[in-house]
Amino acid sequence: MIWDWITKWAFHIHLIMAISWIGGSVFMFVLGVSLRDKQAQKEVYPHIGPIFGWFEVVSLVLLLSTGIIMGVEYHLFDILLHPNGTPISDALHKKVIMVAVLTVATVVHFVIAYRTNGKERTPLQQFFSRGSSMLIFFLNLFVMHYAIVLRNIL
Repeated sequence: MIWDWITKWAFHIHLIMAISWIGGSVFMFVLGVSLRDKQAQKEVYPHIGPIFGWFEVVSLVLLLSTGIIMGVEYHLFDILLHPNGTPISDALHKKVIMVAVLTVATVVHFVIAYRTNGKERTPLQQFFSRGSSMLIFFLNLFVMHYAIVLRNIL
């Protein structure tokens, strides 16, 4: 009874969180590109960054949780563990690999951003922060593509 309710809502929660995650990523990307003035960045990011960062963590947890629920419901873990060269198998493997990399990049970015909020970053911290941010932005687009492919097949 409860599992039916959970699986019924998992897709909807996953979709809402994906829209929020990708929309937020696009917003932060546009903000980063448009704020070229270092002083403006120092004024904006300490306020917006933590709010978006915690939202990002909650969204990621919900995305991973609902993804696992849907994986169980649609028997996708069988396909994942026993690839057979079908379009669904290929798309699922690509999406899972990208989600894993995306998750690691998000953790790296979050930890650096949290520890350095309102402080000067070292060149290495800046490199990993910006690099992980760009990786998150572009991987989001590819993950979304494979999510659409999977939804069309299912």
